[in-house]
Amino acid sequence: MAKTVLITGGSRGLGAATALLAAGQGWNVAINYQSNRARADAVVDAIHKSGGKAIAYQADVADEAAVVAMFAAVDRDFGTLEGLVNSAGIIGPHGRIDQVDAAGLARLFAINITGTFICSREAIRRMSTKHGGKGGAIVNLSSAASRLGGPGESVPYAASKGAIDSLTFGLGQEVAGEGIRVNAVSPGMIDTEIQPPGRIAKNGPNLPMKRAGTAEEVAAAIFYLLSDEASYVAGAVLGVSGGR
Repeated sequence: MAKTVLITGGSRGLGAATALLAAGQGWNVAINYQSNRARADAVVDAIHKSGGKAIAYQADVADEAAVVAMFAAVDRDFGTLEGLVNSAGIIGPHGRIDQVDAAGLARLFAINITGTFICSREAIRRMSTKHGGKGGAIVNLSSAASRLGGPGESVPYAASKGAIDSLTFGLGQEVAGEGIRVNAVSPGMIDTEIQPPGRIAKNGPNLPMKRAGTAEEVAAAIFYLLSDEASYVAGAVLGVSGGR
């Protein structure tokens, strides 16, 4: 039987690229989106046209009740869950720390950190052999910003991804003996719509590989960690950053 993966933030960017790749490899795909139903439906339709199975689920990952309801719906529609990709995330607030406000920080951390924790919790309750599950894999989306810091522009975002690195390493150890592999992918500058206008053209040529990466290149790394090919990989953060 086909395995099932839930991808948060699966309607665009890295999440959408991962959804298409996983479906192409025979996985059933549950696609989470926050508000843009049309974008999610477009990914679902593309998967259906290629002969795969996918369903879109609306939920704000920062809303615990919504996340619990989403996982229950995935249980109903697909049964056993074998994979979770925590791709939902935002970048703002931008600017120096002396410019940011608490409300912006709270929203950033609620989505990027708390949302990842809650979704991971629900996946563990289903996958862990301790809870009667059959194991599985969780792949978190970190960022090279967690190492680079984002001074003057995105220190809060970098800090949120530093938290994801810590979560990945700690949780990877916590549940490795329960049949769950927890890892992360840490992209560098990737050419997706989340980038500010002009940033790719300006900064891409200055990278070691002289270009920005693609969503498909990151998706390939995510799927590797999701798959049985990474059967002895746990607590790792895989950089996909063009050498930076």
